[in-house]
Amino acid sequence: MHKSGFVNIVGNPNVGKSTLMNILVGEKISIITSKAQTTRHRILGIVNTEEYQIVYSDTPGVLRPNYKLQESMRNFSESALGDADVLLYVTDVVEKTFKNEDFLQKVQKADVPVLLLINKIDQTNQQDLEKLVEEWKTLLPKAEIYPISALNKFNIDTIKRRILELIPESPPYFEKDALTDKPARFFVTETIREKILLYYQKEIPYSVEVVVEEFKEEKSIINIRALIIVERDSQKGIIIGNKGAALKKVGAMARKDIEKFFDKKVFLQMFVKVEKDWRSRDNLLRKFGYRLD
Repeated sequence: MHKSGFVNIVGNPNVGKSTLMNILVGEKISIITSKAQTTRHRILGIVNTEEYQIVYSDTPGVLRPNYKLQESMRNFSESALGDADVLLYVTDVVEKTFKNEDFLQKVQKADVPVLLLINKIDQTNQQDLEKLVEEWKTLLPKAEIYPISALNKFNIDTIKRRILELIPESPPYFEKDALTDKPARFFVTETIREKILLYYQKEIPYSVEVVVEEFKEEKSIINIRALIIVERDSQKGIIIGNKGAALKKVGAMARKDIEKFFDKKVFLQMFVKVEKDWRSRDNLLRKFGYRLD
């Protein structure tokens, strides 16, 4: 008997979805920063044993879209409600239970088992947690509620066991050695974007897209040429920094992580290009892999 299933992780920004995803998969699949909107795509992480295959799906935090890129991110989140065998709705002890009510209503109507995970419980006390659990019982009466701390791996094994009980009998959907559905280039772009989110302030990281123009793997080294897309000339100047210092720093940080990911020496070249208002241009968004339907 072999089990296989899609376990989709949804919720508002900054509740710890990507941290949870990486812990469940056992590999760093999703980039993580403390900034909202870090995750822009829907990313699969695949866990394989002889008896089962669990396909986890990390999604962008649910937000009210202000421009087309955010509409695409919302599409990724909503698509995850329709094709799950198990839904993990992640919240935390800080956020208000009524945030993004329209999305919550869609979760209420979901026709699959919903595990409501209250994350960051190390930041509250027993009394407040019990109150929060009661609130969520009213809002999502059909959901099973689990307090967790993804960072401290508290209650994670319980979640894994419950998921395994809930996924259906099925042959595997992917090859048994697959870790994700994304190509190698995707992890390069995400790693560079993570460093940009960590290094630059204010609006800059949100105005950036990264495109890998060249990924050549040789025996002892991977040669990568990446393009950092910004919306305005002023942003280009900030990304490059005085005498190229900022770009150099980000490149060094990214290269270290990329070498770790591929377990190989990397030669990374990065260039900056202005594409005016790319976040609202359909043709560019499609080119960068965003869903607009």
